Amino acid sequence: MSAELASHPRVFATLTAPSFGAVHRRLVRGSSVLPCRARATETTCSHGRPVSCSIRHDQADSALGQPLCPHCYDYAGAVLWNAHAGALWRRTTIRMTRILAARAGVSRTELGDLVRVSFVKVAEFQTRGLVHLHVILRLDGPQRTAPPSWANTDLLAQTVAEAAGQASLRTIGPDGTPFVVRWGTQLDVRSIRPNAQGEGSDTRVAGYLAKYATKAAENAGGADRQLRSAFEIECLAVTDHARAMMATAWALGGDPRYEHLRLRAWAHMLGFRGHFLTKARRYSVTFGALRTVRVRFRTKLALIARALAGEPVFDPDSTLVIGGFSFAGVGMPNLWRVAAAAEGSAP
Repeated sequence: MSAELASHPRVFATLTAPSFGAVHRRLVRGSSVLPCRARATETTCSHGRPVSCSIRHDQADSALGQPLCPHCYDYAGAVLWNAHAGALWRRTTIRMTRILAARAGVSRTELGDLVRVSFVKVAEFQTRGLVHLHVILRLDGPQRTAPPSWANTDLLAQTVAEAAGQASLRTIGPDGTPFVVRWGTQLDVRSIRPNAQGEGSDTRVAGYLAKYATKAAENAGGADRQLRSAFEIECLAVTDHARAMMATAWALGGDPRYEHLRLRAWAHMLGFRGHFLTKARRYSVTFGALRTVRVRFRTKLALIARALAGEPVFDPDSTLVIGGFSFAGVGMPNLWRVAAAAEGSAP
């Protein structure tokens, strides 16, 4: 990113999923690790499971992210939320544009002549099997120039928080009741300071994104390949929670109401259908342009290697025709004639 773009208003936002049931967690306050879910009285859920946990979980504890009661956990809701996370983010960006247009007193169409929002986001799997998004957002003027003076970092942070609270979409739950997809209550928005050190610096935020990008569905207990059957899910060496998530995705994938979500194809990702890294086209150079550069570079290396080996080198911009097809006729006699010609014995 150029120094000019780095001076534009930027924030680093983390958007999380709502709760679909109590899970074991690691609570840290300062340097102290607190009990997971301490309660004054020992109570149980309707299934007879305790709803409290006094254990101070270690970072490597396999219980982290596992529900206190699997029967109380809303697995269908969790899978549907993962499947709609990308669409929810799209609704959020639209809401941000509307909020900015209202602040500027112009229409959404006219807003593009004043300021634009661009972003890059990384999807990270939490231990409970739900994704949350880490996003860098930036305010630009037209053609990625400097935005107006009123479009500052504070306005961007307020816009992100307001849009995250308002954005939602509706679908149908397995029981036929409406299911609302929205963000969780935990929202963190921090400003990014150019040429700064420590928290909020470009280097620190870039390190965060690099760390989050390395966490795949396997970190939450998912599989590293596409699944082919419900029986295969039962044979996986995963936690019961991850297996329940994948089994729920597989079962919902057979429901005609969710056919468009292709949940069976994404059961190994616990229902999440998006890419781990996406960005707006205006944020920086496009992935397509980067792929083109890589292809051209590999082509040049291959041509150099052929030339050094003394092999013939062809112009990569030309078309080399090795063979071709032409119409021979219709019907069985013509097929015999073609077969004979292939054997070199055509009359």
